[in-house]
Amino acid sequence: MKAIGRNLIIIKEKEGTTKTKGGLLLAENQREDIRYVKAVVVSAGEEVVGIKKDDNIFFDRHAGHKVEFEKLLYHVIKAQDVVIVT
Repeated sequence: MKAIGRNLIIIKEKEGTTKTKGGLLLAENQREDIRYVKAVVVSAGEEVVGIKKDDNIFFDRHAGHKVEFEKLLYHVIKAQDVVIVT
């Protein structure tokens, strides 16, 4: 599978549950206070500059869409939705 243009194919990192100060356990999808999430780049399109395969990135949690390929769930986002490359 290969990204085209300015697109990135990523695998979002699982955050699991977190505990609040009051002791409540929050699932990953209930963390509305965190806007950006971590992912690993699987493929970068030929027009993407500064991001390559296997980079760790942080991107806007509402960006892109999901794609299932060979029973694995990937996300496809635009390079402009990336805010940090580590």
